[in-house]
Amino acid sequence: MTAFLPTLKQLQYLTALHIHGHFGRAAETCFVTQSTLSAGLAELESLLGVRLVERNRRVVRFTPMGERVVSKAYVVLREADELAGLTVGGDKPLSGPLRLGVIPTIAPYLLPRALPKVRADWPDLKLHLREEMSGPATEALARGMLDMVLLALPWDTAGLSVMPLFDDPFFLVFRPGDLPDPPPAVAPDAIDPHHLLLLEDGHCLKEQVLSACGRPELRADPAHRGTSLVTLVEMVAGGLGQTLVPKLALDAGILTHGNLIARPVSGNAARTVSLVWRQGSPREAEFRLMGESLVAGLALS
Repeated sequence: MTAFLPTLKQLQYLTALHIHGHFGRAAETCFVTQSTLSAGLAELESLLGVRLVERNRRVVRFTPMGERVVSKAYVVLREADELAGLTVGGDKPLSGPLRLGVIPTIAPYLLPRALPKVRADWPDLKLHLREEMSGPATEALARGMLDMVLLALPWDTAGLSVMPLFDDPFFLVFRPGDLPDPPPAVAPDAIDPHHLLLLEDGHCLKEQVLSACGRPELRADPAHRGTSLVTLVEMVAGGLGQTLVPKLALDAGILTHGNLIARPVSGNAARTVSLVWRQGSPREAEFRLMGESLVAGLALS
């Protein structure tokens, strides 16, 4: 029997639809029209002789065979991407496209300070940035949709190579009078859980704060949870409680309210900002150069 192989473009259409669950959004990410994407998927189904996707006006649902095929498609695309990576930067490192994912509690505080140095060091680099929380970012990395992710540890890094960049200590932020005679450093057991404000579920920073402080039993007020560090600081300024903020954000000027106080948390309470990529990537040497450039850029700012 003659085997007709799917094209990489068809597999890209399939994985985009699987990620977005919507033909229009999938087509946008593939830079094609919706009709082109639909036709490509129809050709793929005809080629394989199976139905991969059930279509109706409201929902896109993958068939059991479709789930199996798209799972393999992610692997094929990742391997194809790494095959292309064998020739990238051979003579000139960090030139051409590079897809970097960054989590929201790092991106606005590190990138504006560090990227000027990266651009100066590597003028031929075409950096594509994608801000996403740790879970979706590492999943996109595993699927070959990103080359690297800038995140904070602790986090599950199974199957990834990790380059720690620097430790980022936590500070307790509060209003004057909330802590009578605040000490130079606040002990973790002195943090009042009844007035603690943390990020909502889904942000890795919340669990990192609790782990770093050695108090996993701490739980923030469920009625007051922030969607970003800026929101948490505004909530503190509004008298809703206290919060924990990494030094990276403090150094970037997140405390716009002059009446707020920040004190370090004692006991080496910190997260570790790190660069991660897939184990065995042929571009590992380049990625390490990127990590060094980011750290140098942060030091210069």
